[in-house]
Amino acid sequence: MQKNQLEIVNLHARVEGGEEILKGVNLILPKSEVHALMGPNGSGKSTLAKVIAGDPSYEITSGNILVDGESILELEADERARAGLYLAFQYPVEVPGVSMANFLRLALNARRDEGDEIEVMEFYNKLQDAIKNLNWDESILERNLHEGFSGGEKKRSEILQMLVLEPKYSILDETDSGLDVDALKIVSHGVNAARGPEFGALVITHYQRLLNHIVPDKVHVMYDGQIVKTGPKELAMELDKKGYDWLTQEVGV
Repeated sequence: MQKNQLEIVNLHARVEGGEEILKGVNLILPKSEVHALMGPNGSGKSTLAKVIAGDPSYEITSGNILVDGESILELEADERARAGLYLAFQYPVEVPGVSMANFLRLALNARRDEGDEIEVMEFYNKLQDAIKNLNWDESILERNLHEGFSGGEKKRSEILQMLVLEPKYSILDETDSGLDVDALKIVSHGVNAARGPEFGALVITHYQRLLNHIVPDKVHVMYDGQIVKTGPKELAMELDKKGYDWLTQEVGV
């Protein structure tokens, strides 16, 4: 068990009472690296993201999830967030009546020790830096969280939250879904701005186009609930050209 990494060990999981979806996932995400997770529809990518984050609708039947060498299986979703995990949802939900600014401050303070609330100016400076990285206007902070947002604005909001919260490990579930070229570049710039020695990210995507902007250190390919191949960034380009049928023949699944 090593520190400075998110480690998934022989993870098996299912929807409670249903059939197994994750069938022995093994994956290591070191802090300081960005990895891509690719695979066809139904391979278990989004399920893996939700299980890591602690979605209670899924049951882990065996295996482990370790953050910096410590198991998080017994932690609730909010406790996992305080341990340094962040999940950017494929379909972000609306929260009427709560402004972006108030939500972000509450979320940030919830991750800190009691009595260690962030100072107003420190919080304001964090917001300024994050908004600048996403080429956004400050007026967005006065709007209610995701209420009336376009698909692209919701995805940009998820990256804004990540930049403000500064998690150790981020799971970005199809952040590129539904984005036009300009929005894709902006969101990618935000993810790249977070890169550094204290940050690791698992970027879940179907498409090579995102990885032209967020260049991964490694690419993992998921098929039928398992990681069946791991390789350098060129693996994504090969998949883009040859498709997943080539992969099934290559690895014999």
